[in-house]
Amino acid sequence: MRLLKHLSLLGAALVVLLPPLVLVFASLKTHQEFATSGPFDPPHDWLNLANYATAFNDGHMLRGFVNTSIILVVSLAGTVLIGSMAAYAIDRFTFRLRPLVIAMFLLATLVPGVTTQVATFKVVDTLGLYDTRWSAIALFLGTDIISIYIFQQFLRGVPTELDEAAALEGAGAFTIYRRIILPLLKPAIATVVIIKGIAIYNEFYIPFLYMPSQELGVISTSLFRFKGPFGAQWEVISAGVILVIIPTLIVFLALQRFIYNGFTAGATK
Repeated sequence: MRLLKHLSLLGAALVVLLPPLVLVFASLKTHQEFATSGPFDPPHDWLNLANYATAFNDGHMLRGFVNTSIILVVSLAGTVLIGSMAAYAIDRFTFRLRPLVIAMFLLATLVPGVTTQVATFKVVDTLGLYDTRWSAIALFLGTDIISIYIFQQFLRGVPTELDEAAALEGAGAFTIYRRIILPLLKPAIATVVIIKGIAIYNEFYIPFLYMPSQELGVISTSLFRFKGPFGAQWEVISAGVILVIIPTLIVFLALQRFIYNGFTAGATK
């Protein structure tokens, strides 16, 4: 049984690691070497970074990283604030329309996004946000139901006695949220940052549709435009893909410990 378990884990690891390994090999090969060698053949020169330089400079990857970073930081900051505040209000307060608000959140998850694109595009264009970074930021902030759900599920593990003790000391609702609830939401914030951050980082449809200018190109659209000048240079495209993967991998490795730690560890101290 243990042997079967290790074999299954080994097989899963190979399935996950082989595609990135092929990309790394291809990105370090010259054009002639790529054309005459197999996908699993290692490169002759492991320090051949010419493809990365071409992808970074000629592919305008730096501009894509800057635009992506701006949209990512603003969207994630707004997502954390709006999502945590909404979850705090829904979980901690009792009001007349509370069941209706929860039902509307659940209903919104059932509506396919593609069915509302015409109306969404008209709204964005009417507000004057088309072909600006704010169009993507507004849309990322407006589709945050999953983040609210994550915060709400975590808040259910935070004892209400903490709120009551702070209220007895004279703290208001916003003070309780800012000084007690928000610090205890760090694991949930890390989870939201990882899930939503990767989704925004990899998003192609919204930047491609609402930010068509090349000056506003993000990582995904910049990589897409490789199909033109670098349509036959797969080694350069592979280098561009590796450049896109590296930031995501670093952020995930840096924040994954928050996910695997006990979510309610801080609430019980």
